[in-house]
Amino acid sequence: MSTPLLKRLTQQLTDQGGIKDPEGLARSLLIKRGHMTEKGKLTSEGEKREGMNADGRAIDRAVGRSSGHKASDYIYSSKTNRATLKK
Repeated sequence: MSTPLLKRLTQQLTDQGGIKDPEGLARSLLIKRGHMTEKGKLTSEGEKREGMNADGRAIDRAVGRSSGHKASDYIYSSKTNRATLKK
């Protein structure tokens, strides 16, 4: 069973090059992050992540790294695919 989330991550790892089993690595990363079960089914967190666009994922990453900032505190740059704090 292949989900768009798994396909996207597999493609990103393939594009990086030098990875012997990009789909296997993608699966293990998604399982480790709690986005997928061992059987390949998306968890609720995985379904939420799969429904996000690039801007949503970037803001989600930034909120996860921050100390107390909310998603609304960030602005997304499509040029860098990063979210930064609003000024």
